[in-house]
Amino acid sequence: MQTSSALLLDTHVWIWLMQGGDTRLSGGSALQAIVDASRHSGIAVSAISVWEVAMLEAKGRLVLGSPISEWIEASLSAPGIAMAPLSPTIAIDSTRLPGDFHGDPADRILVATARHLRCPLVTADRRILDYSGSGHVRTIEV
Repeated sequence: MQTSSALLLDTHVWIWLMQGGDTRLSGGSALQAIVDASRHSGIAVSAISVWEVAMLEAKGRLVLGSPISEWIEASLSAPGIAMAPLSPTIAIDSTRLPGDFHGDPADRILVATARHLRCPLVTADRRILDYSGSGHVRTIEV
């Protein structure tokens, strides 16, 4: 999935999409971009997002409609979605992002993954959106 027309979903966007009914996605241009990508170029979900969802569920900060392993399997099997593995290159690149970016490891891996895939990161995370203003990563704001 090394195409610039694919999309990478931030963890919260993936959750909102898979849980359905989240008004933050309804009717916006981000949702249309996701729908288009699912039909044509593909949607990527980073391996770090699987970890983040599992951590949120384990801490009781996220309630899923099914056991975590079933939710992950179903969510990664949704039409147009593919797993973006955490490669050694992405892991290293996440420690060497250009410019000034905060230290959250999951966000750094997401940004490095989007840069590696040469695709926009769909997010509502203000810190990532602000960082994209420097031109180091492309984003689609939710």
